[in-house]
Amino acid sequence: MHRPRSFWGNTVKYTRIAALAAISVAASLSLTACGGDDSGKDSSSKGSSSSSSSSSGSDSDSGSQSEAGDAKADSGQDTKANTDAANGAAETSSKVTFCKTEDLAIDAQDAAPDEASGRIDITMINRGSTTCSATGFAGVDIKDEDNTSNPIERGHAQPRVTTLKPGDAAVFNLAYDIDDSGESLAHPTNILVTPPNETHSVTLDWPASAGDVKGAYTDVQVYPTHTTK
Repeated sequence: MHRPRSFWGNTVKYTRIAALAAISVAASLSLTACGGDDSGKDSSSKGSSSSSSSSSGSDSDSGSQSEAGDAKADSGQDTKANTDAANGAAETSSKVTFCKTEDLAIDAQDAAPDEASGRIDITMINRGSTTCSATGFAGVDIKDEDNTSNPIERGHAQPRVTTLKPGDAAVFNLAYDIDDSGESLAHPTNILVTPPNETHSVTLDWPASAGDVKGAYTDVQVYPTHTTK
């Protein structure tokens, strides 16, 4: 079939345009690919920067942990110092031991304030070479002429700190009501004294001038030690 010349010319023209368009698309794709490489490089660079930042952060964390470790070490040293101080105080306190019976000169005297109230003062003098404590209640038993021994109950009083240097004296009291009827059934002969926190006793004579005990020995009370100063 015979085509006009203008037809063929237009066909060639369109073919060239299509070819140019294809070349343009290919070039565009090539540029995009190159841009992708650059983007990849940027991403890698960012990743590298992020990694570097992360590494820097690790160093910072490591430093913080080291500081925390130092703080704990210092805390441990402070605790040890406090413990040592407490132990030192305890050792200092433990140097003052309770007075031993063998180091005390003990005596009993009538100290009745009037004819109705009986009171016996029992004095303990530290004859030892070191300071000692006589704080608390002494153990007291009263021995009757029938050879029975009767423990004495404690009076309602709070013990006072009683520290005795060599030569110092402490005193405690026995208190009771005096029977002036002449018919008392109690006939005491001796007082058995065990100093506070001791197990060894001494036997003292019941003061001859002391009034008769009214009632039973359960009515007699012993009070805690105190210094005479």
